Amino acid sequence: MQGYVQVYTGDGKGKTTAALGLALRAAGAGLKVYIAQFVKGMKYSELDSISKLEDLITLKQYGRDCFIYKEPDVEDIKAARDGLKEASTMMCSGEYQLIILDEANIATYYNLFSVDDLLDFIHEKPAGVELVITGRKADPRVIEAADLVTEMKGIKHYYQNGVEARVGIEK
Repeated sequence: MQGYVQVYTGDGKGKTTAALGLALRAAGAGLKVYIAQFVKGMKYSELDSISKLEDLITLKQYGRDCFIYKEPDVEDIKAARDGLKEASTMMCSGEYQLIILDEANIATYYNLFSVDDLLDFIHEKPAGVELVITGRKADPRVIEAADLVTEMKGIKHYYQNGVEARVGIEK
């Protein structure tokens, strides 16, 4: 199977959800999936469901807290950089056919690792591995390097009316 590079970006909801849907589809076809979540270190409902598929899907978080409302600190940067390195090892191991870098675009936006680091990761991708990169603010060079780019455009969201993230839907 020829693997491609997919990017899910934009300000609309659904980037991680789309990537997790692809992970579920791949696992159903017997493919092994590695998901690296950057920025995120909190408990999300997908952690519980993915733990039930641990033979096919591995998910690791390389974030500590949500620092979006403050500047990332040295530990945030170290966690992300270590995570990208570990994800590269997993991608090149031959064990996984789908690699998802969830929120990697945001990680580059906040300088947790550089766009050049992410581009190096893309160029290291073995031919038989599918790579999915999610997150708002995808750098134009990442978009250029991708084979498929989907932009989630926010038109209307109940969050704008004060609805907080709900368990099982947004978290």
